[in-house]
Amino acid sequence: MSQIISVHSFRGGTGKSNTTANLSALTAGRGLRVGVVDTDIQSPGIHVLFGVDDEDMERSLNDYLWGKCKVEDAAIDVTGRLKQDVPGRLFLIPSSIKPGEIAKVLREGYDVALLQEGFQRLVQTLKLDVLLIDTHPGLNEETLLSIAISDHLVLILRPDQQDYQGTGVTVEIARRLNVPDLVLMVNKAPQTLDPMAVKAKVEKTYQTEVAGVLPHSDEMMTLASSGIFVFQFPDHPVTRTLRQVADRLLG
Repeated sequence: MSQIISVHSFRGGTGKSNTTANLSALTAGRGLRVGVVDTDIQSPGIHVLFGVDDEDMERSLNDYLWGKCKVEDAAIDVTGRLKQDVPGRLFLIPSSIKPGEIAKVLREGYDVALLQEGFQRLVQTLKLDVLLIDTHPGLNEETLLSIAISDHLVLILRPDQQDYQGTGVTVEIARRLNVPDLVLMVNKAPQTLDPMAVKAKVEKTYQTEVAGVLPHSDEMMTLASSGIFVFQFPDHPVTRTLRQVADRLLG
């Protein structure tokens, strides 16, 4: 049975898109058919990690939401862009990076109900085993929809007081929406902190499982979203932790 995984954070800058891209690549590496939808329509960015630019986007999620195409017509097979042989397939459904189309979303909005229909259609038409949703930070209508229909929700936070407070709000909302599986992931933890101590503190604070604590990585910063980290640094502590998170989600 297909699974829907939403990756979310209350604030921007947590590494949400990087996490989504790397988890999707690890999942395709298991031989599964994987889709990634960028629902951060106001500030899209995950396409960069897959080497996709404006010229590659004949269609986007925006076109589907405005009735210009079927949602599967916006899917780009990025398997060959991973620079790594994987036995599965990976499809990206990007949001438009054209300024005029972003401005139109901000000005006019769109029918959020179409998102749920689009997610279900992607699973069916692309025969997906897993659909990952890269959400917009914070809480809005499309984010709540993505959370509500998810089988798994990964909430990312940094060891920062602002993140702690906002994550608490999101955890409570996820529980009210009866998300079947909710896990936290701490990202960009200073290497001076003990990962197990961070894990214990966060789990106690939210009474929620922490699937992984990722250390701050100079290599990740240097890569600067120009590729898939787990394939370029297969033995890195960040990669090992992301594999553990993938194992936890996929069983």
